[in-house]
Amino acid sequence: MTFINYAAREINFKIVYYGPGLCGKTTNLKFIYRKTNPKVKGKLISLATETDRTLFFDFLPIEVGEIRGFKTRFHLYTVPGQVFYDASRKLILKGVDGIIFVADSQENRMEANTESLHNLKVNLKVHGYDITKMPYVLQLNKRDLPTAVDVKEMKKKLLLNGEPVFEASASTGIGVFETLKAAAKQVILQLRKGR
Repeated sequence: MTFINYAAREINFKIVYYGPGLCGKTTNLKFIYRKTNPKVKGKLISLATETDRTLFFDFLPIEVGEIRGFKTRFHLYTVPGQVFYDASRKLILKGVDGIIFVADSQENRMEANTESLHNLKVNLKVHGYDITKMPYVLQLNKRDLPTAVDVKEMKKKLLLNGEPVFEASASTGIGVFETLKAAAKQVILQLRKGR
């Protein structure tokens, strides 16, 4: 749920990157952090295990200017990919304004993608959200790998409701900002409609 602070004239949006373990959610945020002007970004907070797997979440606040005189920020979160941390995933989805589902394009990860997408739908319902009625973008990550599944095949298995789809390689930055911009645009449009 968009947080509007009228006294401080601020709007804060929450976008959550969701997907299976090691699909590139944290890599997306790290690339965004490296390439964003220091004047408009906060600190990248990453709570990871000793093997560099996300333990609870990653968080990155970014200022994007003003909307009708309100300072506007996007708070970007990732969820842990491992099923073991499902309670954390549910908690992180609370108050979400938009979702970016990061799918791993490798053939041996297709089942993990579909399981994670199903888990996302279930966890959103816990908070009363319907994924087909909220800002949602699908990112097909790791397109640069030789084991990447055909895009049409991935869309057939993962596309939900005609949402925007972006091919990406988060490690090189291809498609990272395009994905975020599409999600941000949808979130702002949803606010203007008065959700």
